[in-house]
Amino acid sequence: MEGLYIVGAFVVLVIVTVIKGVRIVPQGYKHIVQRLGKYHQTLNPGLNFVIPYVDSVIERITTKDIVLDIPSQEVITRDNAVIVANAIAYINIVSPEKAVYGVENFVMAIEKLIQTSLRAIIGEMSLDDALSSRDHIKTKLKDGISDDIADWGITLKTVEIQDINPSQTMQASMEEQGAAERERRAAVTRAEGAKQAAILEADGRLEASRRDAQAKILLAQASAKAIESVAEALQGKDLPATYLLGEKYIEAMRDLAESDNAKTVVIPADLIHAVKGILGK
Repeated sequence: MEGLYIVGAFVVLVIVTVIKGVRIVPQGYKHIVQRLGKYHQTLNPGLNFVIPYVDSVIERITTKDIVLDIPSQEVITRDNAVIVANAIAYINIVSPEKAVYGVENFVMAIEKLIQTSLRAIIGEMSLDDALSSRDHIKTKLKDGISDDIADWGITLKTVEIQDINPSQTMQASMEEQGAAERERRAAVTRAEGAKQAAILEADGRLEASRRDAQAKILLAQASAKAIESVAEALQGKDLPATYLLGEKYIEAMRDLAESDNAKTVVIPADLIHAVKGILGK
C-alpha cells in the first residue's frame, strides 16, 4: 500500500516537472526567463522548454504596439502664459530583456520623459506659436525621446499632441482682451464714420457755397447785361425805364404783401409819377 503511494507521488512529481519544463508562449508576447536569479533567455511565441525548478518566467512582455495616454499638465510658455497640454504615444518593445532590466517601470518612465520634454519644448515657444505649431512640437518631442527609450529596447512609433489649450484663467483673460480689442475697433470704426460724415457735410456746404456764389455772379452778370441792353434801348426815353422800374416796384410790393411780418401794403395812386419821383424826374 505504501508502495502505491510512493508510485503515485512519483507520477505526480513527473507530471508537475513536465508541466514546469514546458512553456507555451502565445502570439504577440515574449517571456523573460531567469536561471537561478540571472537572465537566461527570451522565449518566443510557440512551444518552448525550460529546466524545471531552475528556470523561471519572471515577465510576460507584449510585442504589440502599446498606447500611452500622457496625462494633462500645465505648461508655462516663453511669454509666461499658462497652457494645458497632453499627448498620446505609440511604442513597441523590440528588446524585452532591455525593457525589463533597463528600467524599473518603462511605462511610467516614458510618460514622465514625454511630460518633461513637452514642458521644455513649449517653454521655449510663445503662446501663439505653441497653439499653432502642433506638428513642430510633435517632431521635436519624437526626436528628443527616441534615443533615450532606445536604450530600453523600446521604439517610439509616433507621438501626437491631443490637446493644447490655454488654461481657464488664461482663456478668461484672452476673452477679455478680445472683447476689449473688438470694442476698440468698433470705436475706431465709429470715429472714422463720424469723421467721414463731417468731411462729406463740410464738402457739401463748401460746394453749395461755391455754387451759390457762382449763381450770384451769373445773376449779376445777367443783370448787368440786361441793364446795358435796356440803356441802349432807352437812348434817353423815359417811358421804357419807367415801365421797368414800375414792374420791379410792383414785384417788391407783392413780396412784401406775402411776408408774414407785413400787415398793410400801400400802393401810390399815381404809380407812374411815384416811379418818376424815384428816378428824380
